[in-house]
Amino acid sequence: MTPELRRAHLALAMIAGALGVAGFAPAGVAPLAIVSVAALFGLAARYAPRHAFALGFAWGLGHFGVGVSWVYVSLHDFGMMPAPIAAAATALFCAYLALFPAAAMAATQKLGGGTAARLLLAAPGLWVIAEWVRMWLFTGFPWLALGYSQIDTPLAGLAPLGGVFAVSLASALVAGALACLVLARGAVRVAAVGVAGALFATGFAAGRIEWTAPTGSPVSVALLQGNIPQDLKFDPARYRATLETYLRLAEASHAKLIVFPETAVPRFLDAVDPALVERIAARARANGGDALLGVPLRDADGRYFNALVSIGTSPRQTYAKSHLVPFGEFIPPGFHWIVAVLRIPLSDFSRGGSDQPPLSVAGQRVAPNICYEDVFGEEIIRMLPAATLLVNVSNVAWFGDSLAPAQHLEISRMRALETGRYLLRATNTGVTAIVDDRGRIVARLPTFAEGTLDGAAQGRTGATPYVRAGNAPAILGSLALAAAAFAASRRVQRAPTL
Repeated sequence: MTPELRRAHLALAMIAGALGVAGFAPAGVAPLAIVSVAALFGLAARYAPRHAFALGFAWGLGHFGVGVSWVYVSLHDFGMMPAPIAAAATALFCAYLALFPAAAMAATQKLGGGTAARLLLAAPGLWVIAEWVRMWLFTGFPWLALGYSQIDTPLAGLAPLGGVFAVSLASALVAGALACLVLARGAVRVAAVGVAGALFATGFAAGRIEWTAPTGSPVSVALLQGNIPQDLKFDPARYRATLETYLRLAEASHAKLIVFPETAVPRFLDAVDPALVERIAARARANGGDALLGVPLRDADGRYFNALVSIGTSPRQTYAKSHLVPFGEFIPPGFHWIVAVLRIPLSDFSRGGSDQPPLSVAGQRVAPNICYEDVFGEEIIRMLPAATLLVNVSNVAWFGDSLAPAQHLEISRMRALETGRYLLRATNTGVTAIVDDRGRIVARLPTFAEGTLDGAAQGRTGATPYVRAGNAPAILGSLALAAAAFAASRRVQRAPTL
């Protein structure tokens, strides 16, 4: 192809990637996410591996450049990083993320084979493998995995079977089928329609299955949203006013389970006036239940933890965050110089253990997670099936009025659906919400508003297939598709010529 046409295709790939972000929350136009990937598959199918890599990279720059632009907000607006450095850091991060779709497209074309094998086997399988690698490499960043965009479509019914990567795989297969309708002919088109139809039918049928069962009566809950501006949250002069806001919200509640956001108390627990903590405990006891308090803890060795502490009727219990955010919550070796540039309080937490038990509070067994942790489905299921309820506490004020809060809620909804558990989200500025075991939003508070979300959550028992097997089935299925594409390409290469 001519250089001019290649440049045009690169521009189209970048535009497609950017438009694909509208398939995710808050816009939530789910078909756009699949069409975006289908456009990339179709464009890359015309090229050799190195040009396919460039197309995937252009798509990724558009997709992540729009979809995770909120990284700049946290670095510059609240981390006080100079604008040029923050912009460069955000651009480099998006370029890093763009390497994954680029690698998937290059590997797809490297496998060779016919159009149908590449679009219906190699591209979907390698796409999901790339998403999975992105989940754990350098502590992981699986944000905007394709499956999240389908939380409100029939394909979401596959989540309890194989998690978000199973939904990603189905979505990528549909994208491949759409590309086949444009590029292929005859029987391949018919097969592509059949594949897409079968996936939606399977998802719809699986979505009708009740994988878990209710246990006991619903528990009354109160989720507190203090709406403390991030630039004031850790201001010592504002400390008393912050605490009084949360005390007022808590003491007005009659719920059996009161949940505070992440670091609602912006001071180490041992430095907080015990009388103030007792006021919260007294309210929880008066309600016959417990409160979960987001507060940093420190030990005798000087280590400190991002934690959730239970106070009230039950014995005091603690959960310490185990999956920390690089640069935001811990500084990787060799990067401590960045502390001089990035002004983030408590930016070098210690990790909590990976084998912490559920918290027994308010008659429930709660599997807590803090902020970014609920992006990692296999880490959430560590406490299951023992836990009856999921609780996420967050402070997404770091990202201002950006796409991040709505995207994070979408991710939380997927965790509830995967596990068949209600999920409670208590956040500082939003989105505070109650999500049921089907991933549906039962109730929510508006963002950037102080308030208490009162409601009820039904504890549930049992285990979905995802709780038992994790991501393995989806990843093995993706590898099988890639292997089948490779086998098909080898057969084509060995076929005798006449």
